[in-house]
Amino acid sequence: MSTFEDGGLTAAKVAAAQRGDGAALDELSAFCLPLVYNIVGRSLGRPGEVDDLSQEILLRVVAGLPQLRDPSAFRSWLVAVTVRQVRWYRAAQVEEVPSAALEEVAEQADPQADFVDLSILRLGLTGQRREVALATRWLDAADQELLALWWLEAAGQLGRAELAAALGLSPAHTGVRVQRMKQQLDIARSLVRALERRPVCPELAALAESWDEVPSPLWRKRLARHTRDCAQCTAGARGLIPAEGLLAGLALVPVPTAHPLPLPLTGSGEAGGTPPTEHGPGPDQGAGMDQGAGADQGGGADQGAGVGANPAHGGGAGKGPSVGRRAARHGRRALRAGGRGRATVKSVSLMVGAMAAVAALGVLAASLSAADPRPAAVSAPALAPAPTGDAPSAAASDPAVAAAQPSPSPSAEPSAAATSARPTATPSGKPAPSAAATAAVAPAPAAQPVRGAKKGVSTWAFDGVGTALTGSGASWYYTWGPDHPGIAAPAGVDFVPMIWGSAAVGNGSLAKATQQGSSTLLGFNEPDLAAQSNLTPQQALDLWPKLMATGLSLGSPAVAYGGADPGGWLDQFMQGARSRGYRVDFIALHWYGSDFRTTEAVGQLQRYLQAVHDRYQLPVWLTEYALIKFAGGTSFPTADQQVAFVKASTAMLQGLPYVQRYAWFALPATEPGATGLFQPGGAPNAVGSAYAAAGR
Repeated sequence: MSTFEDGGLTAAKVAAAQRGDGAALDELSAFCLPLVYNIVGRSLGRPGEVDDLSQEILLRVVAGLPQLRDPSAFRSWLVAVTVRQVRWYRAAQVEEVPSAALEEVAEQADPQADFVDLSILRLGLTGQRREVALATRWLDAADQELLALWWLEAAGQLGRAELAAALGLSPAHTGVRVQRMKQQLDIARSLVRALERRPVCPELAALAESWDEVPSPLWRKRLARHTRDCAQCTAGARGLIPAEGLLAGLALVPVPTAHPLPLPLTGSGEAGGTPPTEHGPGPDQGAGMDQGAGADQGGGADQGAGVGANPAHGGGAGKGPSVGRRAARHGRRALRAGGRGRATVKSVSLMVGAMAAVAALGVLAASLSAADPRPAAVSAPALAPAPTGDAPSAAASDPAVAAAQPSPSPSAEPSAAATSARPTATPSGKPAPSAAATAAVAPAPAAQPVRGAKKGVSTWAFDGVGTALTGSGASWYYTWGPDHPGIAAPAGVDFVPMIWGSAAVGNGSLAKATQQGSSTLLGFNEPDLAAQSNLTPQQALDLWPKLMATGLSLGSPAVAYGGADPGGWLDQFMQGARSRGYRVDFIALHWYGSDFRTTEAVGQLQRYLQAVHDRYQLPVWLTEYALIKFAGGTSFPTADQQVAFVKASTAMLQGLPYVQRYAWFALPATEPGATGLFQPGGAPNAVGSAYAAAGR
């Protein structure tokens, strides 16, 4: 596994750069640029955008460096900042109105001359390594972003804790995301091989007749339906080496010495425009600094100065990233008209060295802020906040500790019907989420929450978690672990411990669980999934007496899907428990709906719960649920669809006498357009406000 100092940039050097040391800043920029360039390149793919955004991220990282509390967490923070900037860039691209001006069209890059071509050329990729690179073109935007980080992990450039921190997810949830992405990548690899095979399959050629030869997720789904079942196409796809084996030890795509990175410009076209600061944008910048968890919130990968304000939240002085990009484009045209050249990678070090003064000013500003009792200005919430709570914990500030903690994960194979059949990757005719579903859900006005005895939430520690627990109206919560480090629960909100997997049975977690003051203990988390607790029914049964010995009311292992299926994982476990005389007091379930129509989704959930109750004749706890579509890449409904589902589903759950408790996934809103309820700082979004009002 890669470590922070593998690249020669030590924590001491980062600290020197924070103090404004020009030589240290120069070395820091040389460390940052290849990593940022590769992440942005594989996430976006288009060279012009890669160049511009890499430059912008580098500027923002240096400007935000003084607020980084733990220099040893620099690389994790750098990767988290890069991922967030890519997300905001994509969101702004959706909102930006395209220009029809001839000068704009002339600047568009050749769609075929993308980062994949650069990777193949500069790394000399051949054979299956080349096919992996070509397959990445067929992934959707979310999977391309994840692949950009996982590629670095597989190549030994990042660790899993750093990858998880960059995504704002737990290591286990990250593992599920990576597993799904790799499945789509393997499908795309098979498709690449089938399309390049000569002679090409006649049926595949007929299907691709109307294809514009531009790889896309939609065409991957259409063509893969054939390649999966075609003997000729599958024969050619045999012998695929696992992608991680192909990428192990692979170098980063080198930044070319003539890499065009435009220098910041003033309105007059002179180099040296005002860089962003931690309090807002410079005169020529698109957006202000987003302080993430804030300088006083503790560690984590995205601590201190998470950079890049969310345009949806009014980052900067009324400007967004699109404004900054348009200004940058006009600035580059002014440079060409004036006969000036564009900056190369060599001039970047000069530019970063010149920003030593900015870093020094940041140190001064931080010290003045610490001495000033007045509250700082409120900044936009970060996409991937530092995993800190109202009471920071060691797990929150140490990625290595966080990696060992039990963690959340939407089930990789959610149940969508009463039969809870295993979902397939076949695309359905369900409505696709709109652009609004991929942007962050704006904070909603807080209302007096309804405290329901059944209503709960799953959560991990984050900035404002105590405020969010109060505002949600939840009467109980859990953390996928035996205790709740970093979370000071408000009065009247009960914590329910969990024994996540087999390792927790013998490492002192059972003793911790009995010390929490709870009368209930939740069993293993999604044992039917390899990426989760990964237990056979027999293994779970062998461990069960130790859970019974606590004397607490016991919930069954919470399966990801198939809870009502005869012969399924849960059915085998329950039959074994009865034959051995073991105690199971209630059934714990997870459910994720892929049909975003409110009436249909609520009906499917109710039928599933009813079928499980009918089969085992025990009370039910629904400990994870939300609307998420996993087939063909993870996608979410719009905020309005999720709000409608929250209102209707909670009303249904309140009315089912055998449902004792339910918990939404999840309390923190750390990913744009996802299922979280409360943003960093404790403010609800629209879905959070709807959940807070539920429970009557």
